[in-house]
Amino acid sequence: MNRDRDLAGRPRNARPRDALGRPLDRGAPEDDQTRIPDDLVITGADAATLADRLLREGRPFHAHEVLEAAWKSGPPAERDLWQGLAQIAVGLTHARRGNARGATALLRRGAGRVRADLADPAAGAHRYGLDLPAVLAASDDLAARIERHGLDAISPAELSVRLLPT
Repeated sequence: MNRDRDLAGRPRNARPRDALGRPLDRGAPEDDQTRIPDDLVITGADAATLADRLLREGRPFHAHEVLEAAWKSGPPAERDLWQGLAQIAVGLTHARRGNARGATALLRRGAGRVRADLADPAAGAHRYGLDLPAVLAASDDLAARIERHGLDAISPAELSVRLLPT
């Protein structure tokens, strides 16, 4: 089967998706969610705000796409930050899809990458308004709870991480 590709030949997926990013049949109506463009270029501040809103709305897959865009279009020194936050969002997506093993692995991997970013003395724990200590604590806590009790013991409302303080 031929894959959708952009003008540079990079793979793209033009298939509609549901709220958790699962591909739907071609021609199916998109789940009334706004699709994040593959070529999105976004500032760190805008990425933090939009991804936080998407996470609060229970749309971690879409938040992941925003965070991935920030990682790809942002400064190289922030790559670990955005990549780690994107992995945390994918971990939340796996949790909402019922994949406990994938959820814990990605929550932990993402938190580790964000911690690596914070180890840099030039990095700030509150860049772009992000509350990275709270993000790390929430990611660690959720991964541990999933490992101990499984996903059935965690409500969908608890499968969220806030990026910005309330």
